[in-house]
Amino acid sequence: MLPNVGTNVFIQSYKHDGTLHRTWAKGLVLRAQEDVTIVVTHKTWVTESDGRSWYTREPAICFFYPDKWFNIISMIRKTGIYYYCNLASPSVFDGEAIKNIDYDLDVKVYPNRAVDVLDEDEFDLHRDQMNYSSDIIEIVRESLDQLLLMIENEEVPFDKVIIEGLFQEYLRDFKKKQ
Repeated sequence: MLPNVGTNVFIQSYKHDGTLHRTWAKGLVLRAQEDVTIVVTHKTWVTESDGRSWYTREPAICFFYPDKWFNIISMIRKTGIYYYCNLASPSVFDGEAIKNIDYDLDVKVYPNRAVDVLDEDEFDLHRDQMNYSSDIIEIVRESLDQLLLMIENEEVPFDKVIIEGLFQEYLRDFKKKQ
């Protein structure tokens, strides 16, 4: 099942033990294809598992994959495009929300192409606390390598021109509907 282009969907991220990790109140579906769903979040309420809420400051183009163990958020800031990549289970759409399981590791990519791998300690802690299987650990590690290679090779969506084009499409065709 794919969401309808031009509609708003919830985005929900869970932890391995089934607890809700983070929710986005809405994301506008820009593209819905078999291999990727692209959603724009702009001035969206985000709620954390501890109850804290915050409002997204900048527009973001988000890529959710049904067959990849990560999702990618490209944040459009005045200083350039920043990417925040979550190692997570493949994303599914259930008719209401795009959902996945967050596996702690994150990758941040800066406009100058510098890359930081984040939250190794959180991955190690949750691996033990939530008893990640050896298969999950292997898949997450292999997916991290795949993601780093995509970044290095500037594959979609790690291409400024692609992100700028998608953002212009959002502004032209959908922003007034938000």
